[in-house]
Formats: sequence, structure tokens, C-alpha cells
Amino acid sequence: MKKKSLTLAAIMSLIPFSAAFAGSDAIGTIDTGDTAWIIVATALVMMMTPAGLALFYGGMSRYKNLLNTFAMTLVAYCLASVIWMVWGYSLAFGPDKSGIIGGLDHIFMNGIDVNSITGTIPTYVFALFQMTFAGITVALVLGSIVDRMKFSSWIVFCCLWLTVVYCPIAHWVWGGGWMANMGALDFAGGNVVHINAGVAGLVLALVLGKRKGYGKEAMFPSSVTLTALGAAMLWFGWFGFNAGSALAANGIAASAFMVTNTSAAMAALSWMFAEWHFNKKPTVLGLASGVVAGLVAITPAAGFVGLPASMVIGLAAGVCGFYSVAVLKQKLGYDDSLDAFGVHGVCGCLGALATGLFADPAITEGAKGLFYGNPGQLWIQFVSIIATAAYTATGTLVVIYITKFVTKGLRVEEDDEVEGLDNAIHGERAFEIS
Repeated sequence: MKKKSLTLAAIMSLIPFSAAFAGSDAIGTIDTGDTAWIIVATALVMMMTPAGLALFYGGMSRYKNLLNTFAMTLVAYCLASVIWMVWGYSLAFGPDKSGIIGGLDHIFMNGIDVNSITGTIPTYVFALFQMTFAGITVALVLGSIVDRMKFSSWIVFCCLWLTVVYCPIAHWVWGGGWMANMGALDFAGGNVVHINAGVAGLVLALVLGKRKGYGKEAMFPSSVTLTALGAAMLWFGWFGFNAGSALAANGIAASAFMVTNTSAAMAALSWMFAEWHFNKKPTVLGLASGVVAGLVAITPAAGFVGLPASMVIGLAAGVCGFYSVAVLKQKLGYDDSLDAFGVHGVCGCLGALATGLFADPAITEGAKGLFYGNPGQLWIQFVSIIATAAYTATGTLVVIYITKFVTKGLRVEEDDEVEGLDNAIHGERAFEIS
């Protein structure tokens, strides 16, 4: 996947595992070791959404909305799974159209069969791996708006957003689009996944408005235990997310695995100590949030940086994540329910910029940051962040207003919000309260 982040000249000089650049029509030989690893990595990333993220978000939501949070996470992944195979993969990885979008040559996976190869793995495996990224990205948006969006509106929003926002940005970075040709580095989804989801969540939250009682009444998590378990499952699955993005069982995958774990651990510690200093208590929720912040920040850099850089990135992610959640949100007054923007948007930007500083050509040939003699890379990363945020914000607004028209409103009725969406929408309860 990372190969889409390099300039064309650099890509052509890379060793043969540059699978993402090869495309579905590449002529090659399947490597059984690479294939086995990417199948495992795909399964790991798949687990992140309907299991890890559902638990992480569900535990942070209020008890009366826990099942609704689960349902919205699950349905987002299901929708992405179908949309990706019908038209999403083709829009993201089909033949390039002016650097903006892929063609519809592979709609319904047309032209791809069991003999199609991308790099050293079957194209079916590559497509499924990419599908899991689409699934978790749209589900991450949910973190900004739990407790207050109609289930029907969420379904329509997911379908439109994946098509209008996610697929074009995936093509820009990984499908041979203009960001790839500019030389932007995004190994596993700093722009495509985290900045994209964080900005979309913030825009959707601002349009929906604050939760009833926000800032006036306590809104306690339903289960910090579930959130901690979800964070652990996300951490585990993220090894497939980042190390799998090498698209081969090789040294870059091993390095990505190592720096991913280290960054997550450093961020958990730095978030914990920051919270301990300012709030006088080191919370489990803070530790879990720090883990995710570190995972987010290392994602764009995972295949490009070494161990020392990963420690710096993790340290910065924990502090920046805590500040954005504990200070920035309160000062600006927006209601980002579960801090999707604060963690994914902010730490995604941090990671993308850090890639421009620390990218080491000794790890991946052609990827060179400011500290290795290429100050221009930092500017390229900055441009990619601004372009991603601007397009995501604009595209998300368009999708929101189309959704609002189709479903006759985005927000649940006030009585349903007060009662809780588990019972009002689904007729179920997560807990029996005596």
C-alpha cells in the first residue's frame, strides 16, 4: 500500500514487493508466504471494526446508547464490505482518470479473477485488505456523533461518504493519483483513514449540534472496561493494519510491526503522565485513549521510520491527544462525543508531518524526510494534509445535506434522545437496570 505514497521515480527503483503500484493487471508470480501474511493481516484489520472499535466506542457511550453505537459500527462495516466490492475498489484502484479517481473498469470486480495478481499476492486478497480500511474509516466517523444521529440517516451517510469522499482520497494516495505523483508519504492511512475520518466527524458533529445536556450534565461512559478491551483489540489488529501495508512478509513489515507497538506504548505512557499531572489521576480511559493516539500517529510513518523516531512520535501523540481532548475541545466548545477528531484528526496530522521529518531512506528507498536531507518532503506532507482536510470537509458537507434531504432530517427526536437510542430505535437494552 505504501508504494502509492512515493514518487514514480522512487517507486520504479524499489524492490519487487511494490504491490500496490503494480495494479490488478500486473504480470507476476504469487508468493505463498506474502499471500498467507496478507490474508492474516486482512483478518486482523477486519477484527478492528466490528469487534475492537465497537467495544472501544460502545464502552465510551452512555449506557442507554451502547447497543446503538454497536449497531452503527457494525452496519458501517457491512455497508463498506458490499460497496467496496461493487464499485468502491474500482473507484479507488481502477485505471487512473486525471489523477482524481479510478475508472469503473472493475465494477462488481469485473476483469479480476482467481488468476489476477497484484504484486506477489492475488488481487482478491489485495482488494479485501483495502476493503477493511474503507470499513474502519467510515466507522471512525461515528465517534464524533454518537447519541444523536438517526440510524437511517447514518446508513445513507455511510453509502454516500464512502463513494464521494473515501474512494477519491484513497485513489489520490494509493491508487496512482495526484498525491502519489507529488510524492506524499502515507504508509497505512494517515491521510486516507485518520485525517479523513477525523475531519468528517468534526463537520458532521458541528452540523448535528451538541447533545442535549452537553456541558450541563454528566455523561459517563457505560463501561470503561469495554473501552479498555476494545483498545487492546485495536492494538492487536493494528499490526495487520500497519505491518500488512508492506504487502509482503519482509523486513519493512517487521520494522512497521516494531515501531507500531513502540509508538502505542509511548503514547499511552505520555497521555497517562499528562493526565496525572493536570487532573491528578491516571485513568484507564486515558491509557486506552493514549494507545489509540499512538497507533494513529505512527500509521502514516510505520514503513518509513525507525525505532527512535517511533518513540518521539508516540510521546508527542500522547501529549497532543490529551491536550486536544482535555483542553482544545473545551475551549472551542464543539461536541465531539468520543473524540474522533481529537484523536484521529489531530494525531493523524501529527503523524503525517512527522513522516516528513523522520522518513529514513535506509528503511524504504526513496522515502527521505527533512532530517535525512530532504526538507521538501515536509512541505509535501503539509500540502497533502491541507488538501485532504479541505476535500473531506467540503465533500462531507455535500453528503450531509444530500442525506438530510433523503431522510428528512439527520437528528433523532428529542424524546428518543432523552430515552436512549437502544430502546427507542432498536427495542433492546444493553443492561438491565434494576
